[in-house]
Amino acid sequence: MTALVTMVAVQMATAFLSRIPPTLAPALAAERGWSDAVVGYLASMNTLGSILFLALGAPFLRRLGSVRSLQSGLILGVVGLTLLLPPFSAMAAMASLLIGVGYGPSSPAGNDVLHRTASPQRRAMIFSIKQAGVPLGGIIAGLVLPPIVASFGWRVSLLVSGLFVLAIILAVQPMRAGLDASRNRDQALTMRALFAPANILSSLSAVTASPSLFRLAAAGACLAIGQGIWFAYLMTFAVSVLGYDLKAAGAAFAIMQATSVLGRILLGWVADRYGSPRRLLGLIGLASGLTSLALAFVGPSWAFPTFCALAAVAGISISSWNGVQLSEVARACPSHLVREASAGATLIIFLGYVVAPAAFALLLSLTGRFDIGFLVCACSGVLCFAIMQGPKHKSG
Repeated sequence: MTALVTMVAVQMATAFLSRIPPTLAPALAAERGWSDAVVGYLASMNTLGSILFLALGAPFLRRLGSVRSLQSGLILGVVGLTLLLPPFSAMAAMASLLIGVGYGPSSPAGNDVLHRTASPQRRAMIFSIKQAGVPLGGIIAGLVLPPIVASFGWRVSLLVSGLFVLAIILAVQPMRAGLDASRNRDQALTMRALFAPANILSSLSAVTASPSLFRLAAAGACLAIGQGIWFAYLMTFAVSVLGYDLKAAGAAFAIMQATSVLGRILLGWVADRYGSPRRLLGLIGLASGLTSLALAFVGPSWAFPTFCALAAVAGISISSWNGVQLSEVARACPSHLVREASAGATLIIFLGYVVAPAAFALLLSLTGRFDIGFLVCACSGVLCFAIMQGPKHKSG
């Protein structure tokens, strides 16, 4: 229970940090004259930072241990917040990159801790509860930050955010000694160790060596396309196209995050109860595609409660698959490779998070239309379903 509470708290804080740039994007855009496409580029930079850690950060995980790596990532995220203050787009991009690097340890470190402490019979549920920390962070960002921005300005919201994250870092410190007892104090943290080909390729090699693991990672990447675009653009779409104010858009986003908390736990329970997580992932892909298809037809004529209802559905169909997918990755590989395989699978998934918002931003710049990008989301969900219909493989 201690391990699970620790992982949920840190996952919530890392997710909260990652939601700050897109949540504040409308206020920053109004002050600095940015176009709506900028939020997509910021989201892609955030994910690129996570990919950098997943590709290079294995030595840090071994040397520092999982909990300390997570704490260090949160500190780096707070540093990233300060880079949003200067009025330069390049600094905002660097801020998103640093926040993304700080998010990087959440999957491999969290999976390592839970794989060592979770009951195999309840693994999907426990992993899903941990992943429920992601939408919890989104709820806090969507509900708390817009009112602070409206009353005191977005700079004060950054200060409050930094203090909140620092409180989480201190709160999990007592758990560090026990959960990081097996860390490798002899692991080198030199540039040579970080950029060694064996280190860079270790996580991907752990995934690509198994067709079963690679299919799970590819399916996750397809689901990440829809999730990445919804997370990056829902509030901007609501403000720019539907005409809602920032508080209303934040409320809709918070509703999506709230149903995602329940959805992740529910899907984890279903996966454990019926023992078919891969079939469930395929069905989630279909549901994700249908939800994005519906969003492509949303317009200013839609009533706000109807839009919120669609956001609530999206919380389950778009944003609740992560725990089931990660638990299946952990189940399908040898115990000593969980951290590497989790990092590799997450790296492939994050490629979807990088490519999708950036491609959406390009489409938006070229066409001025949101619906085309939402249709791409729908296609990616169908592709996930097709991938999960392939041959089954036994777990390692």
